[in-house]
Amino acid sequence: MTALISGLSALADRYDVILSDVWGVIHNGRESFPAACGALARWGETKGPVVLISNSPRPSHSVIPQLDGLGVPRATWQAFVTSGDATRVLLGARAPGPAWTVGPDRDAPLYDGLGLDYADHDKAAFISVTGPYDDEVEGPGDYQDRFEACAKRGLTMICANPDIVVQRGDRLIYCGGALAQLYSSLGGEVLMAGKPYAPIYDLCLIEAERLLGRAVDRSRVLCIGDGLPTDVKGANDQGLDVLFVASGIHGAETIDADGLNAKAVEDLLAADGLTATYAIADLVW
Repeated sequence: MTALISGLSALADRYDVILSDVWGVIHNGRESFPAACGALARWGETKGPVVLISNSPRPSHSVIPQLDGLGVPRATWQAFVTSGDATRVLLGARAPGPAWTVGPDRDAPLYDGLGLDYADHDKAAFISVTGPYDDEVEGPGDYQDRFEACAKRGLTMICANPDIVVQRGDRLIYCGGALAQLYSSLGGEVLMAGKPYAPIYDLCLIEAERLLGRAVDRSRVLCIGDGLPTDVKGANDQGLDVLFVASGIHGAETIDADGLNAKAVEDLLAADGLTATYAIADLVW
């Protein structure tokens, strides 16, 4: 049974390390959430390290300026690991390719220094996806024909962002995971290293051990996130406790005029065969 909590302070004596999602928890792509940032900053100051765990397809060092621009204080976190960091290992093993890269220009840092060559879909040796070329207007259907051709050729797709959608302001935007979902449905092989898959958690726990200066007790690691197939499933698969932030992409389903609806949370989780240790409407201290 998921325990509803009103603030992160209720868990202050229970955990040493937090692995916190980014998009949907501390910002929405347009603006940061000051209360959530403040809660994590207070944790970092008084309890232990906060490691941000993001399905951004870019390396973490290239995402930090975005967080700065959205007003996320640097005190919010002590380390930052992205799906891009974990995915670079998969990409580097396939150099020189060539790769058909699908995604916006802003994701180009993913490929820096990997020694990859590039080609269109009909001449590529594999596919690398970070998201649609233009996520403001495109969705998976725009890639159907090219994906069908690639699947027939037996190309592997490496997806650097397993998220299906994220909330940008008040809109839902398709991510790389939606394209990977389509490719898999067409019979194509898809590899991913971000949430909910193990490689990104391995990197996060390495960072946590570095910050703690000792081995991590996994029973004292708390994951925080708003995505069921990524944040919650990832924590479940890793045997880690998780705090579900309901106001993210599932806010309309779980929060009503009276606040967080416990039954709605349980029904939502059960529908996907998932569990959450705790749930909160918005991340606050």
